[in-house]
Order: sequence, then C-alpha cells, then structure tokens
Amino acid sequence: MHRNTRIFITGYGVISAIGVGKDETLRALRQGRSGIGAIEHLRTTHTDLPSGEVHLTNAQLAMRAQTGSATTSRTVMMAVIALREAIEQARLTADDMRRAILLSGTTVGNFDAYEDHFLTLKKQRPEPQHRLFDCGSSTEQLADAFGQWLLKATVSTACSSAANAFVLGANLLRSGMADVAVVGGAECISRFHLNGFNSLMILDHGQCRPFDACRAGLNLGEGAAYMVLETGDHARRRGAQPLACLSGYGNACDAFHQTATSTDGEGAFLAMRKALRMAGLQPSDIDYVNAHGTGTPDNDASENRALRRLFGNALPPVSSTKGFTGHTTSASGAVEAVICLLALRHAFLPANYGFTSPMPDGIVPVAHTETGRKLRHVLCNSFGFGGNDTSIILSWYTLSQQHR
Repeated sequence: MHRNTRIFITGYGVISAIGVGKDETLRALRQGRSGIGAIEHLRTTHTDLPSGEVHLTNAQLAMRAQTGSATTSRTVMMAVIALREAIEQARLTADDMRRAILLSGTTVGNFDAYEDHFLTLKKQRPEPQHRLFDCGSSTEQLADAFGQWLLKATVSTACSSAANAFVLGANLLRSGMADVAVVGGAECISRFHLNGFNSLMILDHGQCRPFDACRAGLNLGEGAAYMVLETGDHARRRGAQPLACLSGYGNACDAFHQTATSTDGEGAFLAMRKALRMAGLQPSDIDYVNAHGTGTPDNDASENRALRRLFGNALPPVSSTKGFTGHTTSASGAVEAVICLLALRHAFLPANYGFTSPMPDGIVPVAHTETGRKLRHVLCNSFGFGGNDTSIILSWYTLSQQHR
C-alpha cells in the first residue's frame, strides 16, 4: 500500500475531567467549564494540588464500563468507556475487530491498582500476578473486554504516548498490515504519578495557566480517548462515514534532557514541520493549533519559540486545553485529538482556560471559546519527556452535514 494512502477517522470516544463521552466534552468546551478542582478520589496527603480527575468513583466507573474487580485500575475502566464509544460510532463488529489493530498509549498503566494491593502482593509473592500491573497489562485487559484483535500493543513514550499510537497505527495501515487501527491512550492519576511530578516541582498549587506570564506549573489530569482509523477503501466497503482525515504526522526527538524540553524548541519544530510536509500543507493552511501547553515555565517558552519559528508572524489561533482537562500525560495526545476533531466538526476554537496576560515575547492564545469558526486543518502537539515530540494534523472531510 502506498505511503500516501489516506487515513480516515470513522469513530471516536473520550472521557476526562470535563465529561464522559463526546457530547459532555463538547458542552464543557463551549461553556468554558473547567474540570480541574480539589482531589476527590486519589488517596493522597497532597490535597493542596488541584487536578483534573474524572468525577466518578471507581464503583461508578466500573458500572459505566460494565467491568471491574479488585485489581481493575481506573486506567482500564476509563479506556473501556472511551473505546466502546469509538467502536459503537464506527459500527465495528466483532468480526471487524478480529482483523483490526489496537494500539494504546500509557505509561502509568495499572499503577493505581498496584499501589492499593502492593502490601498484599508483597506478602503473598504471587510472581505471575506482578505482570498485572505493568503498563502493557492495561492494554491486555482493555483488549480482552472487547474480544479478539489481529494485534494489540502498548505505546509508552511519556506524554507523547497516545499521539505516537496514532503514528504507529497509520503507518501499519499504510503498510497493508491491516485495514483498521483503533488508536489512543489512557492514564489515571496515581500516587506514584502525582508524587513524581511534585518532586520535579512543576505542579501548580492553583489553576494552571498555559502561556500566561504568571504560569507556575501544570495540573495533572486523567482520562482516555480512542479513534478508529481506517483506509478509504475499507471505509467505503463497510459503508462507514468518514468524520475527518488524519492527513499528516511527525515525530522528532531532540534528546536535550531527561525531562526538560530544548530551549529553542528544536524537537517540537521538527515534529510540526514533518507533519506539514506529510500532509502537503504550508504553515498558512493551518487554521488552529492545539498546543501541548502544559503551563510550566520551560515547556511554554520552548513551544512558543517552536511555533514562532514555524509560523513566523502569521501565527494561527493557538490554545492549550489543559486548563480544562489537566495534563492527562500519556493520554493527552488522544484526548486533545478528540477536542481538535470536535472543533473541526462544530466550527469553534477552544479557549486557553486560565490565561490572563501574555509572557514576554509570547503568543497570545485564544482567551475565550470562539464559535462560528470554520476550520479545515488543525495541528495537535504532544511533547514527552526526553524530547520525544509528536504532532498530528486532522483535516476536514465529510460527506454529511450531521455533526456527530
């Protein structure tokens, strides 16, 4: 199959702090309603750190997911909810899934469940069960909830994990290995997760403010999102409705530091430029950029430089939506890709929640949700530790005016 084979999105699902499903997510974005607040469900002493938790208990998640046991993590339950929504919209059958690829991005995986059961497991030393808690086991449990798959794999590249699942899925489709790839990611907040970021001193004790002069760090979030990707020929044979096109993507690694981004935004710049070249687009063709925009001093300054390098003085509208959802880390590329798809299909620009004043020589992001903005091509950035930077481009394509 040719590398320029068009890849279409035929279904998508999401869960995050701003809602369960695409409809609740859309309403929150349009209303400018953030999901960040005090920690409710994670058992931690750091209750002074706001977060973007999904506002459901484990029992409520299990009921929604129609799955759950003593060792089922929030990561898996959220993933099941989001994946089911995507599969149902795409109308994939069990037979379709047996010929489909499942790629899930995560790094923390089932660690919340491991924390809850660590002392018991340590006493019992049941060696085979230890594998239940690595990041790959969450993908295994997710896959098992839906039956058989042609291939299932975990992508773990920190905060670019889910975005890299898109890249790998599209490449496998273009290789001819499969006609359908279900891609995305899931990540819950765990004590390991929260304490790790807190030790780096990059968590804000208030509402995060990406690209703001007074930004002080990020708010952690949790969530899951998945999209069904398929080739045009396969979508037509199934009678599936293309919702948008994954027109380009790029990955680059600047290898500048274990955690910090490069000061000149080299990796981010290269990833965005690669995505544009694959899509056959010029910077002027991009109508909106969903920035990685974590709210940390280093990330936002670096991404600002990368955007300036690529777009010059003709910068399109830019916003970070992490002020709504928190930073969902490994799932962020998928959660924010869904936000980009909603923006494409419903003609609006999501706000950069929390922004009040620009940083020196900084971009001025979209401060409030803007409706009635027809978009053709949107760029979505996801940048991970170690400089593993990924950008994807979603482009308008539909034969119907039905906005679902």
